Amino acid sequence: MTLLRRLLNLIGAVVVAIGAAMFSAVVTALIYQEWVDAVQIAGAGAITMGIGWFAWHRFERPEDLSRKEGFAVVGLAWFAIAVFGTLPYLLTGSITNITDAFFETAAGFTTTGASVIPDPGDLSHGILLWRALTQWIGGMGIIVLSIAVLPLLGSGGVELARAESPGPTPDRLTPRFRETAKRLWLVYLGFSVLEVIFLVLGDMTLFESIAHSLTTMSTGGYGTDVQSLGGFSSYSQWIVIVFMTIAGASFALHYRALRDPKEYGRSPELKLYIGILLAASTFIIVGNYGDGAVADTIRDAVFTSVSLVTTTGFATADFGLWVPALQVLVLGLMFVGGMSGSTGGSVKPYRLAVLSGAARADLRRVIHPRGVFVTRFGKDTIPRDVVESVQSFFLLYMFIFMTATLLFAVIAQSAGAGFDLVTSASAVASSLGNVGPGLGDLGPSSNYLAVPGVAKWLLSLLMLIGRLEIFPILLLFTRELWRR
Repeated sequence: MTLLRRLLNLIGAVVVAIGAAMFSAVVTALIYQEWVDAVQIAGAGAITMGIGWFAWHRFERPEDLSRKEGFAVVGLAWFAIAVFGTLPYLLTGSITNITDAFFETAAGFTTTGASVIPDPGDLSHGILLWRALTQWIGGMGIIVLSIAVLPLLGSGGVELARAESPGPTPDRLTPRFRETAKRLWLVYLGFSVLEVIFLVLGDMTLFESIAHSLTTMSTGGYGTDVQSLGGFSSYSQWIVIVFMTIAGASFALHYRALRDPKEYGRSPELKLYIGILLAASTFIIVGNYGDGAVADTIRDAVFTSVSLVTTTGFATADFGLWVPALQVLVLGLMFVGGMSGSTGGSVKPYRLAVLSGAARADLRRVIHPRGVFVTRFGKDTIPRDVVESVQSFFLLYMFIFMTATLLFAVIAQSAGAGFDLVTSASAVASSLGNVGPGLGDLGPSSNYLAVPGVAKWLLSLLMLIGRLEIFPILLLFTRELWRR
């Protein structure tokens, strides 16, 4: 059996799950009496489930998965769900071409939040829910969801989780990873429901509360209004700030802290994560001080810092209009990301801490050549192989960023788009880090509709690469993966 045939069974199961999820949007459309959209979304779900069901039952299920096969099935499955996820947009006419539909879907499932839709308020309730649901499913990961609810992955579930989970390693809460996945999803669901309750007490309708809860806990950033969160009350904005912060922390840590709240105090990465949020907020408050009411300045600064660091992408202020120094900070925050094990993207504070510790150890080694120095994070010693892995990841991440920035600028220039370096670099950083809005012509008050088609495919690929921590996607293009 070839590698692809071995994996089609699992990919088919994931596609079936995506098709089934589309019927949530069908129910929403029926509630709001959007009859035509309900039929069309149901057609998209039926097509998706039919094709997925055929692959699931036509090809033999592998008994277990090797590490190589785990990476391969994750990369291929995410491409598959991005393709089938376009159907509700295309069949309803919400988006009329495959390039824009794939971009919107990829941005949804990868929780990037970049959009080609000028005004989400023009979309039907059914499509708005599907749009939000793609982010909520992609947040914790469709593969982890499959491990939790489908008894078909066997011992290969750990390999899938290792390939798909955002962060250096998946954190087990129980000896069986399937039980771990279930518990993480229960925590994820619980926080999502809790946010809905708090939001509906403010100025949001029940539908708006559900949609924003789905896209907050996934650190996705898709909203229901052209102003993102800017059109809602300060109460709603503060609630979203709190839940973005929660979503940017490790869900395994949340689970342990539910039993023992002292777990929060024992996490060095949580302390670093909160410290970054406080430092970024302070810089932005100082930089914008005097430009408006103090309360608004503080709220916008905290909201923007949390939104960028957690890679959520919501906005209450157009940071593209801020002074250049703050725009440099904004670009830098796109490379931070939420904690390992969170729904956030980008590099992660853990990796930044390891890189910093390794640099300090190397500096001391220069001064004391015979000394023995180790890299530490908190009280833990980081093994040398982990340090080297983090260094390789960061080097590859920055290489992809620089190369893609060059490609994006060349493509945009040849297409006559005329994007400057700030726009190009921020679009690539935002896509690779799964943030959403960029700077310049692609800032929070704009969208990606004007980006040339080829450049949209490039950014879509970057979203997938960033969401899956680089390796599962890049490995699909290596000869070694497909050798028997």
